[in-house]
Amino acid sequence: MRAKTSYTYLLLLTLLPCSIWAGEDATVSLQREAEEIVQQFAGTLKPQLVSAMQQGGPVTAINVCASTAPEIARQLSAASGWQVKRVSLKARNKTATPDDWEKTILEQFDQRRAAGEAVTDITKTEIVDGTFRYMKAQGVEPLCLSCHGTSLDSTVVKTLQQHYPDDRATGYQAGELRGAFSLSRKLE
Repeated sequence: MRAKTSYTYLLLLTLLPCSIWAGEDATVSLQREAEEIVQQFAGTLKPQLVSAMQQGGPVTAINVCASTAPEIARQLSAASGWQVKRVSLKARNKTATPDDWEKTILEQFDQRRAAGEAVTDITKTEIVDGTFRYMKAQGVEPLCLSCHGTSLDSTVVKTLQQHYPDDRATGYQAGELRGAFSLSRKLE
């Protein structure tokens, strides 16, 4: 699995700069790069969570998420030159706490969702203080509710407390905004 994942990251890093060489606007190119990285993140994490849920239920999924999601973000950051993370207004841990810009964008995402925009379509791109920033909303899917929903099993609550003593990422319903993928890259 690791060899396949490393190969995918290498391929991603090889192909994405081609759009810049082809004369594409730098902002559009950076946005495409960010979108590809988000697809890599979600495409790597979600199957592992689904498998964990099938094999051992929510407690197993929590264990996978606690170790795998940060590792995926770390690998993508190292391979791509972007800072890659997930953030939320109701953070599960300190690494998911948004900075001021991310907090503002998450609040805007909530407003956009409330106005009827599909969570899967909500993104934001902006250059802030010489840094290209990109966020993509992450919605609550039915899979998420076992660990992020309103009625949690006592073993899930206990496991969450062990991994995330300051957890605030519960009480969600399907379709709500859970948080966002947040990517940034210093412009040269």
